[in-house]
Order: sequence, then structure tokens, then C-alpha cells
Amino acid sequence: MTAMGDFRVRVGVGLDMHRLVPGRPLILGGIAIPFGRGLDGDSDADVLTHAILDALLGAVGAGDIGAHFGVGRPEMQGISSLVLLERVVTLIAAQGYRPSNVDATVIAEVPRIGGYIPAMRASLAKVLRLSEGQVNVKGTTAKGMGWLGAGEGIATIAVACVTPLPTGRPAVSSHRSRRVRPGR
Repeated sequence: MTAMGDFRVRVGVGLDMHRLVPGRPLILGGIAIPFGRGLDGDSDADVLTHAILDALLGAVGAGDIGAHFGVGRPEMQGISSLVLLERVVTLIAAQGYRPSNVDATVIAEVPRIGGYIPAMRASLAKVLRLSEGQVNVKGTTAKGMGWLGAGEGIATIAVACVTPLPTGRPAVSSHRSRRVRPGR
């Protein structure tokens, strides 16, 4: 800890993947993307937001999305993943942290997402209470390899950094950081 406050940065990594199925909308980063298939799951199955959720929870040592929101719970059916993200932002604030930035890579053979990335960044930044410059989203393909490369699903890996919430008061040093004066 310093006289300026606590500058500890904590980092978490999240990974999520879902199968593409007919009859569901495709939602990434809270944005509906026109496509003939959507992601299978209890919620809106937004793999981008889910990976960010797991990264944030990991950064504060709070488990994963399954531990907090579960699978097969009726209240989670069709829920927007942005609602879950808001809940996680509140949860990490209760532990004294706030998001400082996120970086995510969406792995999808189809559809091409480049044109939707600015909207995804804006959507996520609003819920995370960050500037769009603190939220990065990239897209890549699996180069035709495996089930992702066959266009059967979409995966995302995300990294999130969190920093302590400002307290508005001076930092308190621990007994370990106190200097002992010679002769005492």
C-alpha cells in the first residue's frame, strides 16, 4: 500500500464456448447479430459477456459464472447476460474492486463480427462503467480446424483487470510496513 492509496491490480481469465443452433438469436456483447443461428444456453448464451463474467469473478477469487448463476435454473432462462454482468460488477464492488479494463477475443468462423465490434464495446463499457477505450474486443477464426473451424459454435477468451475502489481516505499501512527506529 502507498500513501496515494491501494494500487493492487488483480487479473482474471475467462473462457466460454457455445454451440450454434437454429431458432435462437445470436447475441454477442449484448448486441443482436443477424445470423441464421444463435448460441445454445439457458441465458441469451452470449459467449463474449460470459467470458468477461468469468474473468471478473476470477480476478477477485469469486469462482465462476456457474457458481453464481447455475445451469438449469428457471430464473436464468433467456436472461440477458448484460444483467448478469451488472450483478457481477456489483458483487466485485462489494469486495472492494472495480473493473479497470477487459480484453476479449471471439473465435468464430461465422458470422464475421468486425462490423459489430464498436457496438459491442459500447454496450459492454456502459455496464462495466468504463470508457470504450478500456474495453477491447477482437475477432478471429479457427482457420477451419475442429468444431469451431467447422462453424458449429463460437468461443471467447477474455482477460479482465480489477483495481481497488477509491475509498476517499488515506491508506493505512500494516504493521509489516512500519519502520522500526534504531534504539527502540
